Amino acid sequence: MHIVFLDVKSIGEDIDLSGFDALGTVTRYDFSTPEQVPKRIQDADVIILNKVPVNASTIGQAEHLRLICVTATGTNNLDKDYLASRGIAWRNVADYSTESVAQHTFAMLFYLLEKLHYYDTYVKEEHYVNDTLFTHFSEHFHELHGMTWGVIGLGNIGRRVAAVASCFGANVIYYSASGSPAQEGYHQVDLDTLLSCSDIVSVHAPLNEFTENLMDAAAFSRMKPSAIFLNLGRGPIVVEQALADALNENKIAAAGLDVLAVEPMSPENPLRSIKDSRKLLITPHIAWASIEARTCLMERILEQIRDFFQL
Repeated sequence: MHIVFLDVKSIGEDIDLSGFDALGTVTRYDFSTPEQVPKRIQDADVIILNKVPVNASTIGQAEHLRLICVTATGTNNLDKDYLASRGIAWRNVADYSTESVAQHTFAMLFYLLEKLHYYDTYVKEEHYVNDTLFTHFSEHFHELHGMTWGVIGLGNIGRRVAAVASCFGANVIYYSASGSPAQEGYHQVDLDTLLSCSDIVSVHAPLNEFTENLMDAAAFSRMKPSAIFLNLGRGPIVVEQALADALNENKIAAAGLDVLAVEPMSPENPLRSIKDSRKLLITPHIAWASIEARTCLMERILEQIRDFFQL
């Protein structure tokens, strides 16, 4: 068996991948452009990838290809109709990063909610040395207890965030963009209600026809001026110019993003101009990437290959 990793750097050098070597010949590429793929996989039985597009132009010449493993939950990069026409199987991995993404959601929230950048800077710039009082709280903050937290997308991650938020004493409501029936034990509302009532809005939804550009100028205008917005779903769910305008015009208080419409960040991204860390926190798509989550991800992919080939 010939296994080809097309973008192994996206998994990280700290994860043990030696189990794949026991299955056959393994070729690893740090990154691959669509133009490089055809030659790199021409003899592959299995390809392992994250964001590389899979379609007739990239894998059309791979005559031995039988299985594609995506090191993620989302499979927007796969032309599934073409794969079906070729009889090529595909696998993705769900639920491997629930704890990691939920944890990052709260890390981003508390950074913004408690104005931690300001207070860290205040101390590091030595304003606290020989200060007149034992305490300094010029940047005001509030308790999460008693706030309303609106979740957009109540899948595994959304439910985990809802559970933790409830432990802090927040009142949790949620919106289903696809119109799914209400989930027992959770308070489902329409989008207008969620946006207008929530002190915190967090997105944990997939990108599809129901969620693309969901958070546009009209959506941000319906939020509280004191609200914090978090996107840990997919970048194109947010109209980034609308978010930049909402922050610059104080229509919302702050935003935390782990995903962007174009990744890595485009030079044209309108959020680049916002340098105030009390208003905007962007992390480079890391919420999924705890060591534990990445280890779990690759263990499951290894098992998928073993199961497929009955090894």
